[in-house]
Amino acid sequence: MASQKLSVMVRSFSTSQIAQQMVKPPIQIFGIEGRYATALYSAASKQKSLEAVEKDLIKFQASMKSDPKLREFIINPVIKRSVKSDALKAVASKISLKPESANLLQLLAENGRLKKLDGVINSFKIIMAAHRGEVTCEVTTARELDSDQKNKLQSTLKSFLKANESINLTTKVDPAIIGGMIVSIGDRYVDMSVASKIKKYTEIISTAV
Repeated sequence: MASQKLSVMVRSFSTSQIAQQMVKPPIQIFGIEGRYATALYSAASKQKSLEAVEKDLIKFQASMKSDPKLREFIINPVIKRSVKSDALKAVASKISLKPESANLLQLLAENGRLKKLDGVINSFKIIMAAHRGEVTCEVTTARELDSDQKNKLQSTLKSFLKANESINLTTKVDPAIIGGMIVSIGDRYVDMSVASKIKKYTEIISTAV
């Protein structure tokens, strides 16, 4: 059922026969937001416009945050779907959005899903990060790391990635951790609160905490 819905969405983005075959994203994201983002990725892949579409969506997302009227228009459930669709079509033309970006906005409007737009954009950004070989890594430590410790940690974590991957490191502090750290690399979690359990990470723990 889900794959059928995705195929329908892709055909909504592009009427070409090729569009009936999905281009699978490098990472699977679940939920309504993930389905729309996946369909957009497939459509944009076929048109070789992935980067341009990503820029479109990031720009539009920033506009939603900075423009209260636009944000209200997007989330207002009273405004008719057809009115939203026509208005967004005009906006997309005015700011020269790629056809795939414009089609996404109209499709969400027609389906009454515009309140999911921010989540769809975030999901698409996650897919694009994976497309570029970027691996999101979040490190939680008992106290804040200085810049030198962060650099050493990032260099060490890179050794666990594939040759074509790069790391996008974020850090946060949780005083409840008793020594060590907790690392999330992509969808893999490693609790390193007790150094003796994972010898591989001893150096990371000793230099970064």
